[in-house]
Amino acid sequence: MDLLLQFTILLGVSFAGELLAALLPLPIPAGIYGLLLLLLGLVTKLIPLDRVKRAGDFLIAIMPVLFIGPAIALIEQFDALRALAVPLLLAIVVSTAVVMTVTGLLAQAVIRRKDGQK
Repeated sequence: MDLLLQFTILLGVSFAGELLAALLPLPIPAGIYGLLLLLLGLVTKLIPLDRVKRAGDFLIAIMPVLFIGPAIALIEQFDALRALAVPLLLAIVVSTAVVMTVTGLLAQAVIRRKDGQK
């Protein structure tokens, strides 16, 4: 029963994100609103971590299974995507390099700051 309550909380936060996306005229996906609401709830302790931890751990554990459907859809549309293969690969390689570089630099800055260096 506890797991059902935790999923209900997560679904409620997700629904609130959907409402915000429908009400606000910003080009932000509902999922982002939901994640921000969940973060805000966890930081302010309105949603205690122990009230959603088990459901969150479960969702993370099954995450690879959730990518099977989109992967199959991509395989089915391979002929249509073939013309875009080079630009897509280029965008993937460049964006991955940028994300890795920024993440590394940010991590180094946080570690230096934690150690008292500037």
